[in-house]
Amino acid sequence: MKKSETEDFQTYLKPTAFIDSDSPEIVSFTRTHTAGARGDIEKGVRLFYAVRDGIRYDPYNIVLRPEAFKASIILKKGFGFCVAKAIVLAAAARAARIPSRLGFADVRNHLSTERLRRIMKTDVFVFHGYTELFLDDHWVKVTPTFNISLCERFGVKTLEFDGRKDSLLHSYDTKGNRHMEYIHDHGVFADFPFERLVEAFRRNYP
Repeated sequence: MKKSETEDFQTYLKPTAFIDSDSPEIVSFTRTHTAGARGDIEKGVRLFYAVRDGIRYDPYNIVLRPEAFKASIILKKGFGFCVAKAIVLAAAARAARIPSRLGFADVRNHLSTERLRRIMKTDVFVFHGYTELFLDDHWVKVTPTFNISLCERFGVKTLEFDGRKDSLLHSYDTKGNRHMEYIHDHGVFADFPFERLVEAFRRNYP
């Protein structure tokens, strides 16, 4: 698949209100982590690890206000849940001139903590967020959600990314227990669909 044969890739390079890839914070973050990189694949890989481990995963402090989903604000806070981290990676990729978009799926986390199940009343996470990057003439799905320290603590395999193959949440943990199950795909978006996420959260987590 060549860029010239597909959709208008400028859509996936433009900054938006949420994916503010032109903000000083995102530009500085991107330059720092891609300095000396040779080509888009190496840049994409470096940015994945920078977001995966540089922003702490936190599913307990979700604020359903538009400003809380702006990439630069998430980066400054230094923590966020899956959607927030996916937005930062998408913004950093665009700052590096790598086309990016956001994908969403409902997933069942068979290893979610008792505290989280008690709060959510379910082990299904609706609108789980991931990022798609256009590298080596094709879209690859990449999930920067769980930082390495969290994975080590809970015995979950860390997700690795080589810039060429999809990197999605593991089906099993390090002991062979069922971990993550994808149950519904919402598709991909050039910008963050804030209203759709809020509607899904309110419908599923009253």
